[in-house]
Amino acid sequence: MKLFAGSPGLQPLQHAEFRHFIVARFFLIMALRMLGTVAAYQLFQITHDSFSIGLAGLAEFVPVFCLALYAGHVIDRSDKRTLLLRSVIIYGVCTLAMVVLTHPLIISNFSRNTLPWLFYLIIFCTGVIRAFAGPTTHALISQLVPRDVLPLAANISSSTWLIASIIGHASSGFLIAWFGVNNTYIIILIYVILSALFLIRIGKKPILAPAKDLSAWQSVQEGLRFVYSNKIMLGALSLDLFAVLFGGVVALVPEFADEILNVGPIGFGWLNAAIDIGSIITIVLMTVRPMKQKQGQRLFYAVAGFGICILLFGLSNIYWISFGALLLAGMFDGVSVVIRGTILQLTTPDHMRGRVSSVNSLFINSSNELGQFESGFAARALGTVPSVLFGGIVTILVVIVTWLRAPSLRKFEY
Repeated sequence: MKLFAGSPGLQPLQHAEFRHFIVARFFLIMALRMLGTVAAYQLFQITHDSFSIGLAGLAEFVPVFCLALYAGHVIDRSDKRTLLLRSVIIYGVCTLAMVVLTHPLIISNFSRNTLPWLFYLIIFCTGVIRAFAGPTTHALISQLVPRDVLPLAANISSSTWLIASIIGHASSGFLIAWFGVNNTYIIILIYVILSALFLIRIGKKPILAPAKDLSAWQSVQEGLRFVYSNKIMLGALSLDLFAVLFGGVVALVPEFADEILNVGPIGFGWLNAAIDIGSIITIVLMTVRPMKQKQGQRLFYAVAGFGICILLFGLSNIYWISFGALLLAGMFDGVSVVIRGTILQLTTPDHMRGRVSSVNSLFINSSNELGQFESGFAARALGTVPSVLFGGIVTILVVIVTWLRAPSLRKFEY
């Protein structure tokens, strides 16, 4: 399409199937984020216990963690478009179950002790779907655009994911206030249906599995060996894993907002959104004006900058400095997201994209979930501010060690 010919960063959107994919992914990610947010809200309303929200997160994390590697084996031996479409349809069934469960005539028939477990069961099922759907979206991109615009397609895909995630998270509260929980689930179901309708417009794709016939376990081992032997990819994944594991402060933002910065709900809301806002700014800029050289070095600088911003956040007791530190941290994180996503697309053989994407998904999910646990544990053991400073220092040390141990990543360009 001539509409996207003027901007080099938007070239992948000239391909109709990629446009359908981007729109489908946008609605799917919004639905995923909204369902989790609304479920957490209603669980708290039912139980008046924050631990129930933690159990909901655990219910989704466990199947993703347990099935991720096997899912990669299945993805590499499947038509990725069809597998993704089936995942979206099954996710729609789970959303429909939420619609039914939260209907006033149904929900009144269950006790407050029983209801949470029904929520956990449905959320567990969405976790099973997520184990397959997430890596499949990454693996499908290379079959929708030519290789010469693959880095640009990865940038657009990352931008779409982040924007949809933030809109889904932010809009959930407004929709609950305006329409109620049950009607909000109906809106989420509409988003899932729209995602499926756009995926239907993408043609079936050939299976790119190698000729040799491997068992599931052999296939998983092959994927792990590839990631371990690919020093560029392993270095990028390790940087992301440890930066988020030790440098992530999302779990401590409520405490900082209340006890250190002394701001109300509005101040907390902006503080909580700062990293996401920064990431959006960077990813949109890098989509329009892609990096031309020295991407490997810039990845190290970005993760080091992230660590420095976390240190600044931990030392600050002035709201605007804290907000600015998190905003900059998000901008540096956006650079990392784009470069890591592009490395994943460019260095993975077509027949292994499912398994490698699953390993990537495992790294990301582990760092996010374990990072929240680490933040809480470190805050209890060291104190809130020292735990943040500890995380920032460890992040910078990880950058130094990886710089010395992964020269191929340092010199990487695309």
